Amino acid sequence: MANMSLKKNPMPSQEPDVRNKNFDEVALGYTEEMAIDEAKRCLNCKNPKCVNGCPVNVHIPEFIAKVAEGKFDEAFGVITSTNSLPAICGRVCPQENQCEGQCIRGIKGEPVGIGRLERFVADYHNAHGHQGGAPAVPESNGHKVAVVGSGPAGLTCAGDLARKGYDVTVFEALHQVGGVLVYGIPEFRLPK
Repeated sequence: MANMSLKKNPMPSQEPDVRNKNFDEVALGYTEEMAIDEAKRCLNCKNPKCVNGCPVNVHIPEFIAKVAEGKFDEAFGVITSTNSLPAICGRVCPQENQCEGQCIRGIKGEPVGIGRLERFVADYHNAHGHQGGAPAVPESNGHKVAVVGSGPAGLTCAGDLARKGYDVTVFEALHQVGGVLVYGIPEFRLPK
């Protein structure tokens, strides 16, 4: 049954007395029940404006429908068909100005928590691993590619090329791979 609540499910977070003593992530993420309940707020619009607001064109209504059904691995497949970094985007992408800013539910209440659901799906996948085993490695096309820089763009580029059969080597000048993800976003917002 659809959830017609005008408000998003609140995001669980560390208590102030706990978080003022650590640098851990403040937002704790949805439980399975909370994610399903939030996903049921989606109206499955005939013309989903949320997809137009997403810079990487995630098929938002499709992945949310899978979450509403409790099919989290299938939701992960939908998201990763266009977005290589869902756990990161679910945390630091400015959804309120992009996909959620276009959500029809936001006209008379709060929009669907698209970023929260994306984060949940990615975290669920990371915690439970691949249900169908390791991802298939594509056949090599015989070409080698170098990607300079291991920030979000470099990692996404390397992943997309590897899926097309390229032998990819990533070069990074700094001590750790990740670029702005490691050096530019604080731990309480995006855990390393």
